[in-house]
Amino acid sequence: MHVAVGPRYAGPMSFLVTGASGHLGEALVRTLRQAGADVLGLDVRPGPFTDRRVDLRDAAAVNAVVAGRRVILHAATLHKPHVATHPKQAFVDVNVTGTLNLLEAALARGVEAFVFTSTTSVFGAAMAPGAQATGAVWVDEDLVPIPKNIYGVTKRAAEDLCELFHRRHGLPCIVLRTSRFFPEQDDDVDRREAYSDDNLKANELLFRRADLADMVSAHLCAAERASALGFGRYIVSATTPFVRDDRQALLEDAPAVVARYYPDFAAAYATAGWRMFPAIGRVYDNHRARRDLGWSPRHDFAHVLRCLEAGEGFASPLARAVGRKGYHDRTFADGPFPVDSGAQAAGGDRVG
Repeated sequence: MHVAVGPRYAGPMSFLVTGASGHLGEALVRTLRQAGADVLGLDVRPGPFTDRRVDLRDAAAVNAVVAGRRVILHAATLHKPHVATHPKQAFVDVNVTGTLNLLEAALARGVEAFVFTSTTSVFGAAMAPGAQATGAVWVDEDLVPIPKNIYGVTKRAAEDLCELFHRRHGLPCIVLRTSRFFPEQDDDVDRREAYSDDNLKANELLFRRADLADMVSAHLCAAERASALGFGRYIVSATTPFVRDDRQALLEDAPAVVARYYPDFAAAYATAGWRMFPAIGRVYDNHRARRDLGWSPRHDFAHVLRCLEAGEGFASPLARAVGRKGYHDRTFADGPFPVDSGAQAAGGDRVG
């Protein structure tokens, strides 16, 4: 699928994409270049879509590279898998200080729109149903975050910096709390053993995952709407079929709930040798992102079923083109590690 880019960005509009050597960053650069936009890919690591290697912790270098850019799409980060290999200070340096440096440069250089790729991991413990829960947790913009680790803490802090720069300086900033979109295997060993990789990802498109192409379109919609909105935080995930009244039943018998919306799903799953999760403990609601950003994600569970019927894979052509990149160039014990990595794919949540 070709992700459309608004006509406003196909001409003089100039973009800076951080994390261009990672999944989302590469996908953004690919899409913008295909549309004829002026885009500069930035990362600390080399890559075919990275034009400049810059460490976001270097304020002077960041200020220089922002010159002439009108839109910043900030996808670079240290992410959840790095919690096991990187010290907490590295998360503060990259996710907080790096974002601050970009915001300062954006303000000084007259940037017109700043889109920050955050994560649903900021919600952390707030997404756990708990032993006394009577239903799945409904994850929307009203849910109060309770970060569980340094990744979530620093991403939330960076979000707050974006809000501060809008309130104090009028910089248009949109924060996108992205759900899972990484192509790598699940980090839960039990789930990997119980379900095939495609089966897991198909199930998750019901409630906590999005295709990479839809992530790209959400970022471009956010850039289009930033000036009008000023500031906002948005859940970015595939559109769920579920409603709040389904929450209790999703914990008790998720396959039965899915069958109410998709009567033919069980037969399609049987043919593929797949299974639905017995229970679903959280549901991401993207309603506000669709309403405020004018975003129309295309890859949902109905798309999965259509692809199964046609005997096709359900990942978008863009996701397949970008492929898998992994997360770790070396272990923490090996010494220097790659920071500001574009491997933002884990910006989709990796909690539980």
